[in-house]
Amino acid sequence: MSDEEGFYWHRTHKIDEWVEREMTDAVYDYVFEFYGVDELTELTSEQIQEIESFRDDVSEYSPLQMGFSNLINAWESETWEAEND
Repeated sequence: MSDEEGFYWHRTHKIDEWVEREMTDAVYDYVFEFYGVDELTELTSEQIQEIESFRDDVSEYSPLQMGFSNLINAWESETWEAEND
């Protein structure tokens, strides 16, 4: 690429996906260790509410928001499926 075209970062979505994956993994690891569980479905609704409250206090610009939201959404999805099977 020439200097005339200016700065460009090809495939930035790959970095975005990596950051989201790293944050999600970090949140899962921390939450599982904190609550002493091995599976997402072992978390109770009260624990998820605590996690949601914590997430709501984290800066809206923090990459951790993605990790917490992914964990909460996955828990809600798995819980709903278990209740409706």
